[in-house]
Amino acid sequence: MIKFLLMVNKQGQTRLSKYYEQVDIEKRPSLEADVVKRCLSRKKEECSFVEYKDFKLVYRQYAALFIVVGISDTENELSIYELVHNFVEVLDTYFSRVSELDIMFNLDKVHIIIDEMIQNGHIVETNKNRILAPLLALDKMAEAH
Repeated sequence: MIKFLLMVNKQGQTRLSKYYEQVDIEKRPSLEADVVKRCLSRKKEECSFVEYKDFKLVYRQYAALFIVVGISDTENELSIYELVHNFVEVLDTYFSRVSELDIMFNLDKVHIIIDEMIQNGHIVETNKNRILAPLLALDKMAEAH
């Protein structure tokens, strides 16, 4: 099961966080800081899977952004690694070469994409066209007005 998903920049600033398991709001900043520090301090040659407390971290770097996913011990690391890549491909398709600014200024749209892909900590959709369909429909409605 997916416990959380974070998008952070190289400076360790969280640009997006989505939790699928209850974590107290007061504990989130310290958890995020610790997780980000753990992932950002690793060398590029090192594995993108890290054991952390009672779960695992799977992360990927895309330019200046890191996407970190916390998962349970029973979740397949490679499937999550590919999910992250699929997520970035969907973002690239929608935003035409996604950047950190696209994420910051279109947080609602990024959340819609994540919600189409992951629900209650489980992967529910990987098809790019089906993931983007609700967002494209909303864009068409906005253009009509």
